[in-house]
Amino acid sequence: MAKDEFQTYSGEYRALLDALGLDMTRLDRRTRAAIEALCEEVVSLRNEAGGLREALADSELLADNDTLCPVFNRRAFEREVRREIALSGRFQTPLSLIFIDLDNFKLVNDIYGHAAGDSVLLKVADILMERTRETDIVGRLGGDEFGVVLAHATFDDSQRKAAQLAAAIDALEVRDQSNRATPIVQIGGSCGVVEWRNGQSAAALIARADQAMFLEKSRRKAAGRAIR
Repeated sequence: MAKDEFQTYSGEYRALLDALGLDMTRLDRRTRAAIEALCEEVVSLRNEAGGLREALADSELLADNDTLCPVFNRRAFEREVRREIALSGRFQTPLSLIFIDLDNFKLVNDIYGHAAGDSVLLKVADILMERTRETDIVGRLGGDEFGVVLAHATFDDSQRKAAQLAAAIDALEVRDQSNRATPIVQIGGSCGVVEWRNGQSAAALIARADQAMFLEKSRRKAAGRAIR
């Protein structure tokens, strides 16, 4: 093989040959053919591996995201809660969790159908994402339940944030402009806020926030704000 013929190899081929320390000009035709076939297989495997890595990254993203809303699903949310707890425990920084359950959501599905219900969930997810920091964690915990983790936020700060989120959700309503006889459904958000305690697990923190949410929903029902 002439030297200039060796120089026609692609960059990946040349890198492999350099790594092997081979001078192709000194090899017989049969040996060169075998090495070229091996190099081609290696390059092909590298390209396939690159495609697999991209597919894996896409799969991991899909595995973490909720199937409807642009937020974490429950599994990913709980993983992130554990991570934040570890950081808070290590650096002794405050950490709070807001558990949100939508009020009157079942009425939307019953009156307007599940497509309207999905639209409400997407709007709520937008509210949560727009009104929280990039460092905060937002997830859909199932059905019409959402969670927000506020790192480096005191309990009082988190209560104020929960009030802001509830006010924004309370402003949502579902109506049929073409049929005035159809009732208007006023959406609302019952928010339970808790602060992490040293030694408390992610599951226990979420359970406490869930209980706090039920207390808040009961209070809102008594005030006539929530139906179900």
